[in-house]
Amino acid sequence: MKLNGYLRGIVVAGFVCGLLMSSGCRHRKPTASSVSPTDIGTGGAVLSERPDSEGMRITGAEVEFVKNVLFAYDSFQITDSEVAKIKAVAEFMKANSGVRLVSEGHCDERGTAEYNMSLGENRALAVRAYLIGLGIDGARIQTKSFGEEKPLETGHNEASWSMNRRVEFGLYRK
Repeated sequence: MKLNGYLRGIVVAGFVCGLLMSSGCRHRKPTASSVSPTDIGTGGAVLSERPDSEGMRITGAEVEFVKNVLFAYDSFQITDSEVAKIKAVAEFMKANSGVRLVSEGHCDERGTAEYNMSLGENRALAVRAYLIGLGIDGARIQTKSFGEEKPLETGHNEASWSMNRRVEFGLYRK
């Protein structure tokens, strides 16, 4: 019996290590020359020009399809109803090799600030992992958590909270 427990521990540890390793260079933050805060619009649908020498822009019309990926309370599990949103982003990225993405995790106001930052990061990482599974190079995807700090809805009810439990996409050109 103890051997099975040890093996299970080794398998779990290997899975966690693999998950951490697959997150790539997530610890590298975008520099001011690569992404500005204005690049990341609500739901990723409206993006402004970056203040770099290329002046490349992804317009709202190009990414009109982008929708926030919504999550259940206290979860970072991607539901079947949200998969089409991620697949649409993956197809856009496949067709536009110069596009990079920031997966931004958000939470509702319930829970501690620390817990919500962690949950937001797990949501962003879950979407990143799904995109990688669809064939997008992990080096093109960064993650960021805002926890409960940037709500879309300011109400204190389930309708508002459900809109705040999300991952937003920030798309920009290299």
